[in-house]
Amino acid sequence: MKVSVIIPSLNPDNKLVAVVDALLEEGFKDIIIVNDGSDEEHMAPFKEVAAHSECTILTHEVNKGKGRGLKTAFEFCLENRKDIDGVVTVDGDNQHRAKDIKKCSETMVSTGNVVLGVRDFTGDDVPARSKFGNNMTSGVFKVLCRLNISDTQTGLRAIPYKYLETFDKVEGERFEYETNMLLAFKKYNIGFQEESIETVYIEDNSSSHFNPVKDSIKIYKVIFKYLFKSTGMKYVGSSIASWAIDNIIFNVLEFVLIGLTVSLRIFISTAAARVLSSVFNFSLNRNAVFKSQSGLKQTVVRYYILWFCQLACSYALVYIATKLLALSIVLSGIAKIIIDLALFFVSYQIQKRWVFK
Repeated sequence: MKVSVIIPSLNPDNKLVAVVDALLEEGFKDIIIVNDGSDEEHMAPFKEVAAHSECTILTHEVNKGKGRGLKTAFEFCLENRKDIDGVVTVDGDNQHRAKDIKKCSETMVSTGNVVLGVRDFTGDDVPARSKFGNNMTSGVFKVLCRLNISDTQTGLRAIPYKYLETFDKVEGERFEYETNMLLAFKKYNIGFQEESIETVYIEDNSSSHFNPVKDSIKIYKVIFKYLFKSTGMKYVGSSIASWAIDNIIFNVLEFVLIGLTVSLRIFISTAAARVLSSVFNFSLNRNAVFKSQSGLKQTVVRYYILWFCQLACSYALVYIATKLLALSIVLSGIAKIIIDLALFFVSYQIQKRWVFK
């Protein structure tokens, strides 16, 4: 097994030395430590580990963030470690046991997958901020990103060499980079799995440079940016924008056509608003949501066939539900919301697979 260990480090103490010593005892032969702009008062641990021939120190003159530290090491390996099976990233605060690092590395080599060393957050000894932050982020990943990851904050990640170039191109320079790495699993169809590891928190995780407020905002910004980029969320945004335009046009025309009879004014306002908002929705879906390369004439015809069918189905289903179930006006309105919501998702699939394919 030829695996390089990567340890990004900022202002370390003797725990970094303990990590390196344990790795050497476990048989690791190549340890790459990134000094991410540490001050002079914290140089001693770097000097001590540099005495080992198995250790390589890469240095940032100023602090650039954990993400940049990892990418600096990835780039070094791509240039100087072309014969390795992969790398394993490790935190320098001695919270990852050497036996677990080895276990994740071995699984990575045998499966060819990225391996995440995941902790158990149910214990009473887990710091509240870590438990809350991980449970919240894991839930968001599962529900919104469809990624089932039990420990989104883990720094123990074994990565096959074949994926280093991909991860080197992933956005992010600081803690948010590790979140982007997880999102890259789905974006680039990267196989991954989890390995249970010992849950260790030293001094209530006081040595962590993670800022709960500042870095959490960055992490969730990354997640929602990812969601906005996805076709499904763009479709939702397009629909909301079209709905807003429909209502704006309707209300403007209601005011402009105030001299007409009520029935005629409502008919013209409704028809004009629906047609103009549909043109807007078609243009946005074709060019921004689905980015269709199909001919304009074909997509226009298919879009308005679907548009008419959706309108007809909405009317028919609401009418049938109201009649068969003898619904009141209020319940009929609720039924329309449910029916239109179902048709909304059906329409998305039809637009994706037929109209704008």
